Amino acid sequence: QVQLVESGGGLVQPGGSLTLSCAASENIFGFNSMGWFRQAPGKQRDIVATITVGGSTNYANSVKGRFTISEDNAKNTVYLQMNSLKLEDTAVYYCNAFVLSTEYWGQGTQVTVSS
Repeated sequence: QVQLVESGGGLVQPGGSLTLSCAASENIFGFNSMGWFRQAPGKQRDIVATITVGGSTNYANSVKGRFTISEDNAKNTVYLQMNSLKLEDTAVYYCNAFVLSTEYWGQGTQVTVSS
């Protein structure tokens, strides 16, 4: 059973930056992929960014050029660097991991963009 623990959320002003971290309980080198999703109040959970075992990345159009996903295999951690944050980026951000045929989720971390 893989456990994912997110951290780094908080309150930030529009135009600001935050870095989210997702620490996995196992070596992420063998994971098929990891990623970040977000869910705003009253909306469905949407993909934000993913990174595969080969290092390929994919981003939602709404965050391209502003967010960067990266991983540190030595620390079993995936990061989401978020720059130029907008009001509409406000959501609970969830870490996701796909290991063989099983999907795992973290508990989520709140990101609030407000002036």
